[in-house]
Amino acid sequence: MRRFLPDRFTCLLLATVLLASVLPCRGTAAGVFEVVTDLAIALLFFLHGAKLSREAVVAGMTHWRLHLTVLASTFVLFPLLGLLLKPLLAPLVTPDLYLGVLFLCALPSTVQSSIAFTSMARGNIPAAICAASASSLLGIFLTPLLVGVLVSAGGQGAGMSWHAVGAIVLQLLVPFVAGQVAQRWIGGWVARHRAMLAWVDQGSILLVVYTAFSAAVLQGLWRQMPLPVLGGLLAVDALLLALALLATRYGARALGFNREDEITIVFCGSKKSLASGVPMARVLFAGHPLGAIVLPIMLFHQIQLMTCAVLARRYAQRAEAKAAPATTG
Repeated sequence: MRRFLPDRFTCLLLATVLLASVLPCRGTAAGVFEVVTDLAIALLFFLHGAKLSREAVVAGMTHWRLHLTVLASTFVLFPLLGLLLKPLLAPLVTPDLYLGVLFLCALPSTVQSSIAFTSMARGNIPAAICAASASSLLGIFLTPLLVGVLVSAGGQGAGMSWHAVGAIVLQLLVPFVAGQVAQRWIGGWVARHRAMLAWVDQGSILLVVYTAFSAAVLQGLWRQMPLPVLGGLLAVDALLLALALLATRYGARALGFNREDEITIVFCGSKKSLASGVPMARVLFAGHPLGAIVLPIMLFHQIQLMTCAVLARRYAQRAEAKAAPATTG
């Protein structure tokens, strides 16, 4: 029975969602949590930069087949699913919510949680950093185009491009490069304290969950619609995520990727970014009810974090189980 029980980290995620629902951070506290979350993410990338060898980073950057697979999943598979599944999805939600689902399908992948889950699952971290960052950067330009095709919203959204690029560079690339520079002095120490890196991985995810879910609750997550419609939206989001996870997992195997690359493709190719989605929605859907547009990505964000946490732990446990005989032998 223990294999069917949630592990400690999953329980922490559930407790974090419950805490955000009962006691969401707001006002000054929300600002403090945002700063702490940004610092935790920056620390995560700094430690990864200090841990990874330059040879590994170059190998990750040149893994073009993996990057194309992730981009195809994010910007081709998801939009096709949103359109092809319309006869099944539309009856479950309102027209505005379905518009939000199409917007969800056009968004780029997450960066922070994709890399953190890849790390937890013992995947190809250098490739995950490059793939997730490329998806986020390209999404600045591809998402408005895809939205224009999917929902006839027009080619808007250029105003937030440079801000988004600057945020990604400052929060992710700068700490990672700083860690690479500091590697010659602290690389050995970081390698000897891998447990600390795991705590930073998990802690950053918990902070992202709490701040994101708090914002959703304060925006009326549980008051905007009746339970049947909310249940239909949850089912739609869960179906999209399940199809994406299955497609990335078995697609990676069919394309001949190894286990580490498969993990990277699964966690980078099945995610959608809430952080990019909300500011984009404000520009692209100025004349639409914004709450209904962003609610699908808010719920999808929580579902993907909870599901991927379980998957990451299972991948990690399988890796540990395979490594155990070699260690004892």
